[in-house]
Amino acid sequence: MRFRGLREAVQMVDAYDEAEAAGPSRRHVTAAMASGLAGAVLVGGAPGAQAAERRPAGGRPDPAHHDILFVSAHPDDEAGNLSTFGLWRERRGMRTGVVTVTRGEGGGNAVGPEEGAPLGVLREKEERSATALAGIENIFYLDKPDFWYTLSAPLTERIWHERDTLERMVRLFRMATPHTVVTMDPRPFNQHGAHQMAARLAIEAFFLAGDRKAFPEQLTCEGLAPWRPRRLLAQNYGFSDLLGPEAPEERHTDPDTGLPVVGVWSGHASREHGTSWAQVERDASRMYRSQGWAAMPPEVPADPEKLGSDWFSVLAEKGRAVRAPVKDQGELRPVYEEFRRWTRRVGLPWLANGAQPDYPDPPSTTVPEVAAAPVLNGVEGDGEYPGPQLDLVHWEGDEATDADCSATAKMSRHGDDLFVLVTVKDDRDGTHLEEDDAKRHWRTDAVEIAIDPRGDADDTSVTFKTGIFPFTAGGGGPVAERDADNRQGPAGETAPGMRVAAEVDEPYRGYTVEAKIPLGELPAAADPERFAVNILVYDSDTKDKTGQTRLAWSPFGSAQADPYVWGTARLEGYTPPADRPTDPAEPEIPTEAARSEDSPASVEQSRRTGIPLAGGPRPCTPRR
Repeated sequence: MRFRGLREAVQMVDAYDEAEAAGPSRRHVTAAMASGLAGAVLVGGAPGAQAAERRPAGGRPDPAHHDILFVSAHPDDEAGNLSTFGLWRERRGMRTGVVTVTRGEGGGNAVGPEEGAPLGVLREKEERSATALAGIENIFYLDKPDFWYTLSAPLTERIWHERDTLERMVRLFRMATPHTVVTMDPRPFNQHGAHQMAARLAIEAFFLAGDRKAFPEQLTCEGLAPWRPRRLLAQNYGFSDLLGPEAPEERHTDPDTGLPVVGVWSGHASREHGTSWAQVERDASRMYRSQGWAAMPPEVPADPEKLGSDWFSVLAEKGRAVRAPVKDQGELRPVYEEFRRWTRRVGLPWLANGAQPDYPDPPSTTVPEVAAAPVLNGVEGDGEYPGPQLDLVHWEGDEATDADCSATAKMSRHGDDLFVLVTVKDDRDGTHLEEDDAKRHWRTDAVEIAIDPRGDADDTSVTFKTGIFPFTAGGGGPVAERDADNRQGPAGETAPGMRVAAEVDEPYRGYTVEAKIPLGELPAAADPERFAVNILVYDSDTKDKTGQTRLAWSPFGSAQADPYVWGTARLEGYTPPADRPTDPAEPEIPTEAARSEDSPASVEQSRRTGIPLAGGPRPCTPRR
C-alpha cells in the first residue's frame, strides 16, 4: 500500500512563504563559487546555525544529528562523492551520515568465495573503512536484501517491501534531522533498479518526514517530531567530462529535467590528509576490494585541469520542490510509463522529461532448423549452423582491437533444443575460477546468452540468462550458471537439460563455446515470431577477477539487463508443445540479507547515536 498523503505533503511544503522558499542570493552563490565551495554553501548552509538547532539544553550536540544524509542502495554507492563529503566536513564542519538500504549481498566478489549474507558483512567492513577517510562515522543499514542486477524499480520495490522501507527511512530522517539529503538518480534508463528505488524512497521521505499525517505512530507512540529537510540533491553523472576547478563556477542545467545542477570540484586540498580530496577519494575507492576496485590506478592526475567535479541536480530548496517545465513523451514502454506515473504522484513530473531514450531498432535474425543435432564439441561442423553469422560489437568498457577481443555467434535449432556457437578471439586469458566459484561471470572471460521467450519482458525476472565460463582452474573444462533471471545458480541445478562444450586455443588465442539450451527450460513457451535474444562476451585481461571489455550482438544501454534492447531471433518452423505455459513461471529471487543485529559496528553505532538498528521502531510510549 502506498502512502496516500505524499502529494499533500509536497503541496504543504510548497505553501511555505516565498521568503523561506527563496534560494540563496546570487551574490552569495557567486562568492561561494569563486571560493570553490559552491556545493558546500548551496548544500549545507551555516554549520553554526545547524548545530544550535540540534544542541540540547546541556550544551552537547545531539549524537543522532547529521547535517547531510546520503541515501543509497549498496555499499560503495557513495564512493564517487566522498571527496565532496570530506571537503564539506573539513571546510564547513558538516557531518555526513550514509543510509545504505542493503549490504550488497547480490554483488560480485573479487577477493573470495563469500556471497549472500557473508558477502554483506564483508562489504559493510569495506564501506565503513572507506567512508572513514571522509570523516563519516555512521552508516545506517536498512537490512533489505540485495539481489541480482536489475533495471526494474518496481521489481526492487516488491522485494524490499516498499512501505516498510519508506517508514524506516522517514524515521531515520526524523531522528537524524538532516538539513540536506543527497541521493542517487531516480531515472530508469541504464541504471540499477536498486539505485532508482533508493532515490525514489529518499525523495518521498524528504517530503513526508515533515508531514504529521505520514506514519503518525512515529509521533504519537515513538515520541518523534516531524522534520523538514531543506535541500534535496540527486547525483548527476551527465557532466563528468567537465574538468578543472572552473567548471563548477558556470551555471549548469540538466538538459532533460531542466533542473539546476551544481558541482563540487574534487581537486581542493585536504589539510588533514595533505593531498587533494580527489586522491583521498581514490584511496577510499580502492578499499572496495570485493568489487574489484583495488585495480583502479592508485594515483589521480596531478594536473588540476584533469580533475573533475561531483555534480548534483537540485530537486528541492528550502524544503520545496524546484520546478521545471514538463515535457511529456508519447508511446512510453511500461518501465518508463510506470516511472512517469510515480513522478506525477510525488509532484515532480519534470523528472520524467526525456526519461525514455530513443531506442535503436534491435537487430534481427532467423534461427534455422537443422536435420541433425550439432555435436557439442566446441567446433563448428559441416551444416550444423547454416544461418547467418552474428557479429558482436563493443558494448561497454575499454575499446578493444580485433586482436585484443572480437567475437561472432551462430544459432540453429533441432527439435525442441536451441544451439548456440560463440567464437571469441582473445589475446590474453583472465582468471581461471575454481569450479565451485563459477558464478558472477562478468569477473573473467565468459559468454552470456540472454533469452526472452515471449519477446515482451519488461525485466529479466521472466527471462533465461546463462553465463558460460570456457575454462576453470586446474585445466578444468567449461561450466555454466544462471544469473539475474527466472532462476539462478549452477546450470546443473537450474537448467538440468542444458549442455555446454568449449574448445580453448593452445597457445591461448581465444576460445569457442557451444551450448544446447532446451526450449523447455525457459520460463515460458517460446513464441517463434517474437523470440528475443542477446549474446554477450566478457573479456578480462587480468588475474584479479575484473573485466575490461564487453561485446554484444545488441549493444545499446544495459545490454545484459534490458530486454527492450535484445534482438529478435525468429525460430524457423517451430511450434511449441500445446501444453507448455505461455505465462512465465514465478521468479525465484534470493532474499538473504545480513542483519544489523549481527554487526558489532552497527550495534555500537546504535548505542552511540540512539537510532535503532535498521531504522526500526523505537519502544512505544504513547503520549498522554
